[in-house]
Amino acid sequence: MTKKVKETQSEIDGVQYRRAKLWQIILFSLNTLAGMGVYILMNMSSYAASIGFGIGTTLVGVILTCSRIFDAITDPLMAFVYDKVNTKFGKLRILIVAGYIIEALAILGMFDIFADKGFGSPMFILLYIVYVLGYTCINMTTQTVAPIMSNDPKQRPVIGVWSTAFNYLIPMALSIYLNSVLLQKLGGSYNMEFLRTACHTVLLLGAVGIVLCCIGISDFDKPENFEGLETKHEPLKLKDMIDVVKNNHPLQCYIAAAASDKIAQQTAAQSVITTLLNGIIIGNMQLATIISAIGMFPSIIFAIIGAKYAGKHGSRDSIVKWTKLSIIMACAHVIFLCAIDPKNIGVMGSWQMIVYVLLTFLLNGCKMAVTTSNSAYMADTIDFEMERSGRYIPAVVSGTYSLIDKLVSSFSAVVATGAVALVGYKNTLPQPGDPSSSAIFWLTMIIVYGLPLIGWFITLIAMKNCELSKERMVEVQKNIAAQKEELKKAEA
Repeated sequence: MTKKVKETQSEIDGVQYRRAKLWQIILFSLNTLAGMGVYILMNMSSYAASIGFGIGTTLVGVILTCSRIFDAITDPLMAFVYDKVNTKFGKLRILIVAGYIIEALAILGMFDIFADKGFGSPMFILLYIVYVLGYTCINMTTQTVAPIMSNDPKQRPVIGVWSTAFNYLIPMALSIYLNSVLLQKLGGSYNMEFLRTACHTVLLLGAVGIVLCCIGISDFDKPENFEGLETKHEPLKLKDMIDVVKNNHPLQCYIAAAASDKIAQQTAAQSVITTLLNGIIIGNMQLATIISAIGMFPSIIFAIIGAKYAGKHGSRDSIVKWTKLSIIMACAHVIFLCAIDPKNIGVMGSWQMIVYVLLTFLLNGCKMAVTTSNSAYMADTIDFEMERSGRYIPAVVSGTYSLIDKLVSSFSAVVATGAVALVGYKNTLPQPGDPSSSAIFWLTMIIVYGLPLIGWFITLIAMKNCELSKERMVEVQKNIAAQKEELKKAEA
C-alpha cells in the first residue's frame, strides 16, 4: 500500500474508514478565525446598538433575542439551499465564501458605516438580519465538513481537537488584544472608535481564515462526497426534517444536552456579564482577561486527552466523563470566590490570583474536552441518519439541531441584559471600574456558574438514554459500507 493510500484510509474494527491529512484538518479548522472572531465582535453588539444607534439596554436585549430566533429559523431553511447548490467549483466553498461576504458587509455597516450617524433601531435591526443570513450560510456549511472529511472514529476527535483548540486560542488572543491593548489605547471604555477598529481587525482576520479553510477542504468538495445510499437522489422536502426530529434518537439526546449548555455559555460570554466579573467583581479588566486566557491556554492538553478518550471509548461516553468533571470544577470556583475577597485576584502575583488561574485552567480544560467530544458526536449522528434513512443529509441533521439549539440559546442576550438591569443597569451598561455589591456578585455567580451547572446535569440525563455507544457506531459504519457495496453491484 502506498503512503498516499495509508494517509487517506484506515482499517479499524473491520471497517475501511476514510481519513483526511493533517494539513487539511488544520486549514479547515482555521475557519475559526472568521467564526470565533465574529463571535467575539458580536458579543459587543449591545454596545454597538447603544452607542452607535442610540438603543436602550432593555430594547437591545429584545432585538438580539428576536434576531437569534430569526437565526434559528434560517438554519433548517439553509438545508434546502445546501441541497441544491452543486457547481464546478464545489458546494462547500461557494457557500462559505458567499456567506462571509454577506456577513462582513452587514457587520461593517453595524460597527462602522451606519453607526453614530443618526440611524436608529430600524437600521440596526436590518443590518442584524443581513448578518444572520450570512452567518447561517457559513455556520451550517462548516458543520457538515467534518463528517465528509473523515469517518474514522480515531480521527474524528482529532478534527475536534484542532477546531476546539482554535476555538479557544483565537478568542483568547483576540480578547487580550481587544481588551488589554486596543481598549486601553482608545480610551479605556467601549466607545465608537474602539468598536470601529475592532470591527476592521476581526473582518480582516476572518477573510484570511476563510481563504485557508477553502484550501483545506478543496479535495473533499466534490459531488460524490454528498451521495447517500439511494439509487436516485430525491429533492429535499420538509417531511425529511420532520422525520429526522421524530426518529433520530441520538440527535434528540444531543439537542437536549448541547442546547442547554449553549444558552449557559452564550449568556456568560456576553460582554455585559464578563464586565461584571472581570471589570467589577475582580476589579481589573485587563489582568482578569489575561488570567482567563492563561487559564485557557494549557487546557488544550485536555482537548488532546479528551480526543484520545473519545477515540477509545466513543464520543458519548467521553461527553459524560468530562461533563461530570466540569460540574466538580464549577462548584470549586464558586466556593473559592465566596471564601476570598475577589479583588485580590486582580493583584498580580497574589496567591488568590494563582489559585484562580489553576481553577480556571482545570474548568476550561474539562469544558474543552466536552466540546471536542461534541464535535465527534455530531458527525456520528449524521452517519447514524444515513444508516437509518439511507440519505446523506448532513445539512438537515445539523440544521435541525441548530434550529432548536438557537431557539433556546436566543434568550442568552435578553437574559444577560435583563440580569444587569436587575442590579441597576436599566439605561446604561456596566463599565470596568464600577462599584461592586453583593447583588452584583451573586447575580454573576448564578449566570457564570449556575446556568452551566443546570446544562451539565441535563447533559448527563440525556446521554444516559442515548444508544450511540462506540460499539453501536462500529455497527453503523459496517452497515453503511455494506449498503454502499450493494448499491454499486446493483448499479453495475
